[in-house]
Amino acid sequence: MKVLRSFDPWRSRLCTCPPKYSLHPYTGCSHKCLYCYATSYIGTKNSTPKKHFLKKLEADLRSADKGRAVNLSTSSDPYPPIERETMLTRRTIMLLIENSVKILITTKSDILLRDIDLLSKSSSAVMLTITTLSDELSKIIEPGAPPASARLRALKMLADHGIPIGVRVDPIIPFVNDDREDLGRLVEEVVSLGASHIVCSTFKARWDSLRRIERNLGGIGRRIVELYRLTGVKMGGYIYLPEDFRRSILEPVCSKARELGVTYAVCREGLFHEKYFNSPSCDGQHLIR
Repeated sequence: MKVLRSFDPWRSRLCTCPPKYSLHPYTGCSHKCLYCYATSYIGTKNSTPKKHFLKKLEADLRSADKGRAVNLSTSSDPYPPIERETMLTRRTIMLLIENSVKILITTKSDILLRDIDLLSKSSSAVMLTITTLSDELSKIIEPGAPPASARLRALKMLADHGIPIGVRVDPIIPFVNDDREDLGRLVEEVVSLGASHIVCSTFKARWDSLRRIERNLGGIGRRIVELYRLTGVKMGGYIYLPEDFRRSILEPVCSKARELGVTYAVCREGLFHEKYFNSPSCDGQHLIR
């Protein structure tokens, strides 16, 4: 296939996603998140539409397994600022609907509100990434993405229109957005606005993302780099914190989700106890109608 790809082609033992396709209308990503893992292979350029993308997708769909959900997108956000002009993701969704394909959208952008008309009449669900309630902090760590407040408004509007929606608290970075009380308030807020599933994940570092964090976060950035350098463990091509540390970071999110009665899961953590994972799917596929 040209653009429709089976997710997790490396078959990582840490991946718990049900079988699905990943689909990226754009290369690069204009959101420029400091922690991005994908820059090691997609680079740091702004989002650019792929050439002849819709024609290639149309061909791929002829042989695709229609029982698998299509995830837009797992690395390059499907709603970068340029999407307002190109409407490439909108046209992609229309094509997927025409082919009766289940759609899972993962994004940080409120631009997707433009496509409520399509999502409300399709087999779809949305996972919004919200790493903090602070606009000030989100501007620092996700400089090209809409502020946290815009994502919260989008969450409420999607829920009000009956579109199944969850939230990714991903990643949780030591000394940055790992305060236990703040995480609890974040989960309370998004559930009150309509989220019915929560995914959380610790920051899995690569050397290029650590360099960005060190360069942009000053003393805190140096502390993070030192922490990963001294205690980090290499797993699946990333640098992980020790398991006990990761458990302590993830626990406030999972326990609050459990308290509020929504499903929750961790992402690529290797933690399968119900304390961290009580959901039919980690990525939100079970939300799709």
